[in-house]
Amino acid sequence: MRPPRSRTWARRGHTPVIRVRGGGTGHVSVAGLACYRPGERSRLIYRLHLYRGRKGETKAFAWSEYRDLLIAAHYQLPGGNIVLIWDNLNVHLREELRAFTAAQPWLRVFQLPSYAPDLNPLEMGLPQCGFCRASRA
Repeated sequence: MRPPRSRTWARRGHTPVIRVRGGGTGHVSVAGLACYRPGERSRLIYRLHLYRGRKGETKAFAWSEYRDLLIAAHYQLPGGNIVLIWDNLNVHLREELRAFTAAQPWLRVFQLPSYAPDLNPLEMGLPQCGFCRASRA
């Protein structure tokens, strides 16, 4: 998905632009679960969703794909409960997915608030790094 490496130049004060040929319509989405159990190695269980721009193809994960990921995680982690922390993505809030998670005794879901920078340590450190100032310039 990365274009071939090349060199370019531009006049002083202008950004150099590299033109890449080819169909750049594809997208890759990743949904994952970071699994931790005391005294054991951590695991990452994930699924990929490829979108190639074809007719009738979904661009993102459907609620049924999230359901299948949770079921696969339950089979890979036998005898354990899964604590799920979700953001407010519209698929996570779908009625079908909420009904599925409520019906599972091995699954506990916590919903994050809409905006909580104190829960994301990365957001607290960004102003000191200058990323916010660079995006405003």
